[in-house]
Amino acid sequence: MSIDSIYGEDHDNLYEINTHAEGPKGKLPVTPEILKERPSGDIFGMTLNAGMGWDPAKLLGKQVLMLSTLGGIRNDDGTPVAMGLHTGHYEIGVQMNKAAAVIKEAGGVPYAGHVSDPCDGRTQGTTGMFDSLPYRNDAAIVFRRLYRSLPTAEAVIGLAACDKGLPAMMMALASMHDVPTILIPGGSTLQAKEGEDNGTVQTIGARFSRGELSLEQAAIEGCRACASAGGGCQFLGTAGTSQVISEGLGLALPHTALAPSSTSIWAEIGTQAAKAVLELEAQGITTKDILTDKAIENAMVIHAAFGGSTNLLLHMPAIAHAAGLPIPTVEDWARINSKVPRLVSVLPMGPVNHPTSRVFLAGGVPEVMLHLRKLGLLHEDVLTATGKTLKENLDWWETSERRRKCRERLVEIDGVQPDDVIMSPEQAKERGMTSTVTFPIGNIAPEGSVVKSTAIDPSVIGEDGVFRHTGQAKVFTSEKAAIKAIKVGDIEAGDIMVVLGAGPMGTGMEETYQLTSALKHLPFGKRVSLITDARFSGVSTGACFGHVGPEALAGGPLGKVRDGDVIEIIVDCLNLEGSINFIGTKDTPLTWDEGAKVLEARDPNPGMQPDEDLPDDTRLWAGLQSVSGGTWKGCIYDVDAILEVLEAGKKALAKEKEKDLVTN
Repeated sequence: MSIDSIYGEDHDNLYEINTHAEGPKGKLPVTPEILKERPSGDIFGMTLNAGMGWDPAKLLGKQVLMLSTLGGIRNDDGTPVAMGLHTGHYEIGVQMNKAAAVIKEAGGVPYAGHVSDPCDGRTQGTTGMFDSLPYRNDAAIVFRRLYRSLPTAEAVIGLAACDKGLPAMMMALASMHDVPTILIPGGSTLQAKEGEDNGTVQTIGARFSRGELSLEQAAIEGCRACASAGGGCQFLGTAGTSQVISEGLGLALPHTALAPSSTSIWAEIGTQAAKAVLELEAQGITTKDILTDKAIENAMVIHAAFGGSTNLLLHMPAIAHAAGLPIPTVEDWARINSKVPRLVSVLPMGPVNHPTSRVFLAGGVPEVMLHLRKLGLLHEDVLTATGKTLKENLDWWETSERRRKCRERLVEIDGVQPDDVIMSPEQAKERGMTSTVTFPIGNIAPEGSVVKSTAIDPSVIGEDGVFRHTGQAKVFTSEKAAIKAIKVGDIEAGDIMVVLGAGPMGTGMEETYQLTSALKHLPFGKRVSLITDARFSGVSTGACFGHVGPEALAGGPLGKVRDGDVIEIIVDCLNLEGSINFIGTKDTPLTWDEGAKVLEARDPNPGMQPDEDLPDDTRLWAGLQSVSGGTWKGCIYDVDAILEVLEAGKKALAKEKEKDLVTN
């Protein structure tokens, strides 16, 4: 390659260069008061807007900021120019265009800023996963900085769809206490008419390696799984769960979560959200009026009723913290899950694996809420993004044309009855649908752990509703080693896999869907348990115990488990109680208390260390979230706690220096 080949042949028009232009015609709508009293930035902002082509005469309309995770470049006809990192952010520009048109028509001035987001599916098994969870905090910070960089903003619309971008957006909006905000959840990818969903298709490597899938079939399934170019995955993973949570909080309009991407009803959400946020601004309703303690509890109830991703145990506390509200505790989650029935039959938990687009047509969040309010489980007096109370929203939904037509459409195109997707409590009980999550503790997890107990295979649960597994540990100090063991056949029925050192300090608390998905789709996988201080994808199922605390690299007993140790796991899937304990070895059985003492006396696993590729950015995040309460506080940044630790550290270092001076 040469410089000439880079620059190519000269064309005369390349050098038709100007140093001046006419500039926009017209005049800024300034008044003596504006010029005398407004900061120079406000006035210069009008100059910039005129330079970008906005009609100068219309620059004093309502200033509405649209923040999004938009990624990739599309032509107007939808064909790709440059790829996004995932479908969830690739098409949301369509909804933004709709929203902007409404703002402009109302005489307002729309602005748009973007902080694109990563894809947990794309980064599975790679070092990119080390940045996944830390990205959430960073993005929320940048969203907030963008908002504060437009001091004239009078309302904010957030648009996001997926695993980390949507929680980041909710954290950012939650912190905008005194401004009207609304959220547009970016919808669901359509599922192929014949083919696998996005969760199943991520296992083609493991299944091919084990002889479960041919090369030809792997290539076909991998190609067709995303049947539309936009939206979050078709299962109720972290993306889908975050979308329904946004409605549960009241930040999103009723029946907007999980809308099938690329459809008219999905695009029109942009129009509806813009109308709503302008009305909120007119009524003086701000974020702090909507995000309250009751709203947080409503969202947790929705999480339980849908059987949502355990990753929301990280995100809900962070949203509450950003809103200035008390952070939900493990006890709060357990209390809510013990009284809220799971009502939604959806990928990946079933009992029938309906895609999330069917959940939307069956009525989505408001349909689930109709059942929950009959049980008295919702706070119906909370304000929502409609400017109305939740009760008023549900009264509208129950008799709405939208509800009737969507439910009829589901029967028409798929032959599926809506009430078989979103069930009544009675029907759900008949189908054996149990509550969502359990929080086992024990001498391996003294601070706790989490398992989506509703997704443990029913065939390995006893008639009494209790899952029991006692077996020998096979210990891995990296996810790479663990997935290799599965692929080469070193894992078999009855094993208990232990992956340690994968919490925030080791890997940024990576998501280990490679492991959980492989176990789900291998014939013996339901008889293997997994214990780790990492986290799981929302699509994960099985006897998988994550978020083990304290994390191994912080001195947690998990880091002292060895190959051959006998571990006893008990999970009562009905009463949502459980335990994980080291009980000795095959030759030397121990009680729980005796096992705790042995672990305490042991040295940490010598092979355990932070991943050598862990970025400095993530190391910094891990340290900051650690002194802010760690994973069970939602991996937040508690600024007061961080500053207190820094100040104490500075004083301690100063004393050490004084001591050295005296000694020398």
